[in-house]
Parts: sequence; C-alpha cells; structure tokens
Amino acid sequence: MIKIIEKRCPKNHLCPIVKMCPKDAIRQEGYEAPTIDQSKCIKCNICIKNCPHNVFEKED
Repeated sequence: MIKIIEKRCPKNHLCPIVKMCPKDAIRQEGYEAPTIDQSKCIKCNICIKNCPHNVFEKED
C-alpha cells in the first residue's frame, strides 16, 4: 500500500506525479494533496521515486 504524507505536500501546484501513474490511481482536487485509489494502484513505486517532496511512502 502507498500512503500520502499530506503535511509534506506544498499544495501550491498541480501534482506532476498524477500524470506519471500508469494506472490513473492518483487524483488531485485543485491544489490539494493527491489521493490514491488503492484498488487501482499496482505499487510500481513511480510516485515514490519521482516526488521531490517525498509525499508518497510505502506502507507495510
């Protein structure tokens, strides 16, 4: 499972990670922190590897 660390997200731009997700599992409303649809997520870790703010984390 991938979790969002909301306090790390600057919430001042459109998240570029949304478009990187190969399964469209990441959504964003306005400039809010992104959310993950866990039922679509394939745990490819693209979001974890590419977010400069370390918003995405793997949860055991």
